[in-house]
Amino acid sequence: MFFYQYQLSNSRTVASYRCRKFKKSQDDRFAFIAEWYDPNASLFRRYELLYYPKDGSVEMYDVKNHRTFLKRTKYDDLHLEDLFIGNKVTVFSRHLSLVDYGDQYTARKLGSRKERTLALIKPDAVPKIGDLIDIIINAGLTITKAKMMVLSRKEAMDLHVDHQSKPFYNELLLFITSGPTVAMEILGDDAVSEWKKLLGPANSGVARSDAPGSIRAMFGTDGIRNAAHGPDSFASAAQELELFFPSSGGRGPANSAKFTDCTCCIIKPHAVNEGLTGKIINAILDGGFEISALQLFNMERANVEEFYEIYKGVVAEYTEMVTELCSGPCIALEIRQLDPQKVFRDFCGPSDPEIARHLRPGTLRAIFGKNKIQNAVHCTDLPEDGLLEVQYFFKILDN
Repeated sequence: MFFYQYQLSNSRTVASYRCRKFKKSQDDRFAFIAEWYDPNASLFRRYELLYYPKDGSVEMYDVKNHRTFLKRTKYDDLHLEDLFIGNKVTVFSRHLSLVDYGDQYTARKLGSRKERTLALIKPDAVPKIGDLIDIIINAGLTITKAKMMVLSRKEAMDLHVDHQSKPFYNELLLFITSGPTVAMEILGDDAVSEWKKLLGPANSGVARSDAPGSIRAMFGTDGIRNAAHGPDSFASAAQELELFFPSSGGRGPANSAKFTDCTCCIIKPHAVNEGLTGKIINAILDGGFEISALQLFNMERANVEEFYEIYKGVVAEYTEMVTELCSGPCIALEIRQLDPQKVFRDFCGPSDPEIARHLRPGTLRAIFGKNKIQNAVHCTDLPEDGLLEVQYFFKILDN
């Protein structure tokens, strides 16, 4: 504990010194303490991350070894709105957790009302998950974790412990365990109250009269089948998030993957960051495919290289493909294609979006892709690899 305090105090002193040193010659510069998990050494490494909003450049210092780790470099994928305590940012494929402010100036300037809460999509509204993701994103909230799950009765009881004495308790448990749910950690200013506003009154009938534009009014049926759930307070949010996304590193409820008649789809980081997740999911569902598992991942480069190994030495863009997939959060999907006439690989289109727009204009890559690297989605190329790729995400990485 003493060593941690020393490191933190020392890094703040260094940041304060630099702030005084450069104050006359620069515009705003914000300092954060960031942690990165080094999988090779099995330990967290701590850095001071400096961000210069004038030109979007970043700089990093190794706190323990007191040396420059990254010289000041322009980095277009990091923005001022990404910088707040608790967020995860990616700098040149390295996933960093922002754990503290680096100096008082940054704390004073960027301190905010950022909160985390649970958004739980209930079984009746899972088919509308694309629309619900769009609503969350359009409200200015950020989805930082997401997983389609199947709750056991015990897990449902833990979630609804406050309703044990209610007459509808058993019906509530039966409903919440009747099919997959999607749990999401969402983050934003006053996220707890903002999510509750989006939900509307608990009874969907009341919501339709009092808040017709709310989620429960649009997608719910009654007081139990009311589309989605949200905690009532900051404290409840912390408790409920712990049930679904344990801070201890445990798995939480099991994912919903079926591992039969399936293939893999990954919504790439650029598409997630551009707010296209909901639209891509809707397009897949409208195309007649079933999404039987969904999970957000922040992939390390070593994992991506392992996943993309079959393309190494075969595809010229291999290195750029790897860099893109570990550049930020991606969303893995298990796609089930029960109709033999529907082939998901064909639905995605050619890997080059420009070619796709000419030859297959209605495909996912034609509609949502930008270029051959940022082509919106990865899909399994060979039918025999579908199950293997699904297992990689939903059995190996989700552990």
